[in-house]
Amino acid sequence: MGNGNELEQALRHAVRGDVDFSVTGRALFTMDASNYRRVPRAVVAPRDAADVAAALAACRDHGVPVVARGAGTSIAGQATGTGVVLDFTRHMDRILDLDPQERTARVQPGVVLDTLRDAAAAHGLTFGPDPSTHSRCTLGGMIGNNSCGSHSVAWGTTADNVHDLSVIAGDGDIPRTLVHGSWDGAPAGLRPLVDAHLATLRTGFPDLPRRISGYALDALLPERGPDLPRFFCGSEGTLGVLTEATVRLVEAPRARALAVLGYVDESAAAEAAPGLLPHHPLTVEGMAADLVRDTGGLPKGGAWLFVETGGASPAEARAHATAIVRAADCVDAVVVDEPARQRALWRVREDASGTATRMPDGSEAWPGWEDCAVPPARLGPYLREFRALLTEHGLRGTPYGHFGDGCIHVRIDFDLLSEAGVGRFRRFSEDLADLVVAHGGSLSGEHGDGQARAELLPKMYGRELVGLFEQVKDLWDPAGLLNPDMLVRPAPLDTNLRFTPLPREPVDVAFGYPHDGGDFSAAVRRCVGVAKCRTPTAASGGGVMCPSFRATGEEEHSTRGRARLLHEMLAGEVVTDGWRSTEVRDALDLCLSCKGCRSDCPVGVDMATYKAEFLHQHYAGRRRPAAHYAMGRLPRWLRVVAATRSARLVNLLASVGPLAALAKRLGGIEPRRGLPRVAARTFRRWWRGRDAVVGVPGRTVVLWPDTFTDHLSPSVARAAVRVLEAAGLTVVLPPDGVCCGITYVSTGQLDQARAVQRRTLELMRPLLERLGEGTPLVVLEPSCAAALKTDLVELGGVGDPAAAQALAASVRTFAQTLEEYAPDWRPPRLDRPAVGQTHCHQHAVLGDAAERRLRAAAGLDGELAGGCCGLAGNFGFEKGHYEVSTACAEEQLLPSVRQAPEGAEVLADGFSCRTQLEQMAGVRGRHLAEVLAEGLEQ
Repeated sequence: MGNGNELEQALRHAVRGDVDFSVTGRALFTMDASNYRRVPRAVVAPRDAADVAAALAACRDHGVPVVARGAGTSIAGQATGTGVVLDFTRHMDRILDLDPQERTARVQPGVVLDTLRDAAAAHGLTFGPDPSTHSRCTLGGMIGNNSCGSHSVAWGTTADNVHDLSVIAGDGDIPRTLVHGSWDGAPAGLRPLVDAHLATLRTGFPDLPRRISGYALDALLPERGPDLPRFFCGSEGTLGVLTEATVRLVEAPRARALAVLGYVDESAAAEAAPGLLPHHPLTVEGMAADLVRDTGGLPKGGAWLFVETGGASPAEARAHATAIVRAADCVDAVVVDEPARQRALWRVREDASGTATRMPDGSEAWPGWEDCAVPPARLGPYLREFRALLTEHGLRGTPYGHFGDGCIHVRIDFDLLSEAGVGRFRRFSEDLADLVVAHGGSLSGEHGDGQARAELLPKMYGRELVGLFEQVKDLWDPAGLLNPDMLVRPAPLDTNLRFTPLPREPVDVAFGYPHDGGDFSAAVRRCVGVAKCRTPTAASGGGVMCPSFRATGEEEHSTRGRARLLHEMLAGEVVTDGWRSTEVRDALDLCLSCKGCRSDCPVGVDMATYKAEFLHQHYAGRRRPAAHYAMGRLPRWLRVVAATRSARLVNLLASVGPLAALAKRLGGIEPRRGLPRVAARTFRRWWRGRDAVVGVPGRTVVLWPDTFTDHLSPSVARAAVRVLEAAGLTVVLPPDGVCCGITYVSTGQLDQARAVQRRTLELMRPLLERLGEGTPLVVLEPSCAAALKTDLVELGGVGDPAAAQALAASVRTFAQTLEEYAPDWRPPRLDRPAVGQTHCHQHAVLGDAAERRLRAAAGLDGELAGGCCGLAGNFGFEKGHYEVSTACAEEQLLPSVRQAPEGAEVLADGFSCRTQLEQMAGVRGRHLAEVLAEGLEQ
């Protein structure tokens, strides 16, 4: 194997794209979405086919393996490697041509599936295969794995939808074009090898729709073409590197309906699925109740089939779905034809790949046997025997997946941390392979063999056919450098496990990580690589998460990328300086702490908490960035301003250009940011000076005067008092000195955060005890409400967990308070459109259902923008963050305001959101309380 410096020089000389030998670059690509981990030597992002050829030539010269990679969502380990990783998502991600007449599209391998589907939709077309990762998976990865998705009962696998391929073989320098009906492009010895084994190829492959395992050599039979593109699909990058593909498009139904059928359990659903296929549905998907966080909107049952139908009109699609319901022998059913409700129900199914990673008791579950397939008619009996096998091995897992095609996904609670657990993983794998083969099935029905199953392929195909696979591999890749250890001559399935280098004892940390048994390593392990955080826009299904990735497009700035770096920090092999790591610090620097991943990530990764933890550990005993002192300790400085009554002086000085510039430089604040004005009269001063309100009936509520509202936006709190009292509630304030600690937490000053929160609990306990259990704590600023709900508890309850839990349980938003404690009150009718943004912490922690209902009751019509405003507390004020902050705002918030109809109300309950609107768009956003209070006056 060549010298590392020589390889780097060769690649940098030959490749025009990006060549990355850095610690960060290598650490980001150690894993895919499987149980496996390999440390690459470098990552190359080629710009075109010439770059691919140049990189392959350099790697051949130095004896270095190559693995091609798309979104890295593979579940069998085939997107990991020890040599050079080719990342196609950065540059080779374009649609080169789309021909609606021919119904074809010519694409580069890094094109995201949803990008192609969106382009095709303009012509009434779509690409049929659609894995649940459709918002981030790439066409190259789909071709490499022969991906399928939920619509395969209608449109087949990726191999069924490929027209021709351009590939560079392991020994080649120029792309070869593979087309149906021709041997052109194949290595010289391939046709004679096929001709010599025709009988074996005609009898050695099981006949089922989801047979993905091994090489599809039967596609090369004379009676089938030969079909080189079909044969190449599913070869997992072991034969050649794809540089371009022409794929077929299908006509998309003009309207769709979704019939959700309820059954007693998944076996009953599985046995019913084949009987629905004669009705020509678009999908027959199945899942059990174990995987559903919220069964609202689903019919009765312990398991469900999701059966989608199409039609030329909504009425036709619904009639088709209704006919299927009549034909189905189910417990209960619901038919949905409204698109938003269909999307919500489909998210329940698509998120199963993430929710399945945790058992109901919170313990971890892993892939490895993620997608076996059997003939659909055998699925019911297979599932019963599969359940029995789990019990026999003392394991748990909940099947779900493509019941109409006999393909089952399941995550199993393997113990992959101990030697005994890994041994059981192997024994179960061998027994399950025997069971699948006994039912005439395929070890892989969608995600490929990789390392996870390839070792067991002789059970399915026999030694002779597996020997043919090896000969084919040698013809295409004589040096054996393309994705070695995968599919052919694989590494053992119980080696290279991602968990091996992690510490076995819990790491000493500040947060409690209650959902992970107090173990920071377990918290980091939550990220299994499904990459929902890589969705390019909020509209594409990612929710708020991950705004920094959407701004930069860099893996380093995705939730998954940061989790990978933290994993490698704990492993200590690539990232070697632990909590002092500058690589992890720099990746976390652009994390906005929006908490979007806490709710939007299917496995509940909480990067905002991990970032706070890292900053706390990283800067322990060291000087911090100036912004941590200036903005992280903002409550302290504002209390000084209030105590000295110097707000007017502070505002005057801030308005003098040179003085403001000096203050920003000293405070680590972005020069292009305006400094918010401090209120001359705080809310608390107003409260103390107001006339006492006498005779206000009803329940007492405690209004929390957070730092931002008290010192910077007191009008919000005054308006809230007006509305709450109009609703018949008695408002009281907590003692001076309370604080949620959010600014300390977001900058990782956790010792100070605990001190502040401990003081808060001491001050609040007597008040809440006096007012009685159930007294709501009304918090107007969403970030402060979220901190009281989560950080206060997860920082160990700051010495009094019971009190912290009680305080957290009392927290209510403004709208929740009105809904729960003044249910008969009706807001003033405002009857005008509304735009603006739901605060990310509200989305992630608190929910906004009550706010939606309150706006509707007030006649404020319209959906608020999702995503993140980009200011995110201190983030957007810190020097070096301006461009990302602006890009986040431009994704949804600012366009929604610019496109707002005349007279629209601009709503933003968060101080950060209002500040971003004012500084970026010159628009004054208002808290919902301010709008309702004004309505009361009118």
